[in-house]
Amino acid sequence: MERWMWLIVAATGALLGGQLAFDGSWPMTAMVLILAGFLSWWLSPWRHGRSTTHQEVMQNPDTHRPVVVYWRPNCPYCTRLRLAIAGRQGVTWVNIWQDPDAAQFVRSVNSGNEVVPTVVIDGNPCTNPTGARVLARLNG
Repeated sequence: MERWMWLIVAATGALLGGQLAFDGSWPMTAMVLILAGFLSWWLSPWRHGRSTTHQEVMQNPDTHRPVVVYWRPNCPYCTRLRLAIAGRQGVTWVNIWQDPDAAQFVRSVNSGNEVVPTVVIDGNPCTNPTGARVLARLNG
């Protein structure tokens, strides 16, 4: 359900905006459509742009993928990790909502659950590691 929340917000905004337009309340129509559009974008899996796919990650040699983060939008733990390692080189981000193979990989290393962030450090998967642990690997 959470994966499709952006679509529900967009549809609700469109219906409400349409009703307000029909009633002649153009300023409110504009406000509702802008707000619904922003919230839909914020909740959508595409907010952070296209991520690398699991297949692209696996095509690289192990030396070119020291840290791979499997994540999903609107996950507070993923956001916490993203902030902890912001701007660091050597991290590959894979959005499991954009890539079914990535979601399958995450389930395969988490007893069938899509627990994120799942981080693969030097080929070893770990679930919801601390930012310090990931930074330790990135810093050498």
